[in-house]
Amino acid sequence: MSDTHLTEQGIAEALSQLPYAKELGIRPLLMGDELTLILPYSPHIIGNPMLKALHGGAVGAFLETTAIVQLWLMGEPKPLPKPIGINLDYLRRGNPKDTFARAVVAKQGSRVANVRVRAWQDRYDEPISILHGHFLLASNPDANSGATSDVKSDKK
Repeated sequence: MSDTHLTEQGIAEALSQLPYAKELGIRPLLMGDELTLILPYSPHIIGNPMLKALHGGAVGAFLETTAIVQLWLMGEPKPLPKPIGINLDYLRRGNPKDTFARAVVAKQGSRVANVRVRAWQDRYDEPISILHGHFLLASNPDANSGATSDVKSDKK
């Protein structure tokens, strides 16, 4: 992670740009240079009241948020990465308790990054859900200032 962004203020700035982060109450936990995000339990994120299971959409949004914040913290300050494709594996029922997530960037190119996120509740080695995602990284607007379009007009 980049030391320039690894502060409570930097993480709060990244989270403030994500609408779901505020709605879900996501907060950071820093242990050295390792970032873990926390989805605090709240009754409004229960999807099935009979089972008292967390809503899959809330868990998915939490995992996506974790990936985006991790990528943002690793790069220079610029717009947040955008998801291209995401696969979610729901492995266990999310119980009504706090949920934790940690992201690992498997590969980061100049335009696209591959990220894996694991969410757990009681034990890290017993994930409730895993995300595999590809994210479009923000480009430097100055790098494209002299570029010309390859698209030809049909007008004559």
